[in-house]
Amino acid sequence: MARKYTMKMTCPQCGCTDLTVLTEEEIRAKYGDDPKFRMSCGECMVQYESPRADVCPDWDKECKLKPQP
Repeated sequence: MARKYTMKMTCPQCGCTDLTVLTEEEIRAKYGDDPKFRMSCGECMVQYESPRADVCPDWDKECKLKPQP
């Protein structure tokens, strides 16, 4: 069973929180290896980005977003 990571982002405009649980493959498919995750708020529709260390500390800690050799 693949490990799942909890990702939490908060909209800087309205404060709405998005909580998502994804596997490593799902994170790579959705966000790639970018050091920042980009989101669009479902409430106010503002687009924003957050550093991966803030969004998912476990994922960042394991250095999973470094490019594969």
